[in-house]
Amino acid sequence: MTDRIRITRIGVFAYHGVHPEEQALGQRFNISLDLSLDLSEAGKTDDFNKTVCYSTLCERVQEVAVGQNFRTIEGLAEAVADMALRENPRLETVTVTVEKPSAPIPAIIEGIAVEITRARRAQGKA
Repeated sequence: MTDRIRITRIGVFAYHGVHPEEQALGQRFNISLDLSLDLSEAGKTDDFNKTVCYSTLCERVQEVAVGQNFRTIEGLAEAVADMALRENPRLETVTVTVEKPSAPIPAIIEGIAVEITRARRAQGKA
């Protein structure tokens, strides 16, 4: 499928991390989604019900990101991907990027990010 919806850099403040300071003080994270689905029917009919509501999806990403605590950004990315596929049956694949711009490592960096791609069939769903 070549049709896509991209949601870029949903900002959240959350308490994810391995270090106790990260879990106590919190930090900023940016979450991006690249959704693969068939948009032809939505485009031809101009019907909102034939696509994915990106407003609702943004709200749900924020709820997952601030409502749960993860030691790794990999865990956060996995939870977001699982939620997106579970709650949006039109999605075929989702790529989730989680950026951690203030990762506490002894180097001068702009940030750390993980990117995962999950497909509906990988979850055993048709």
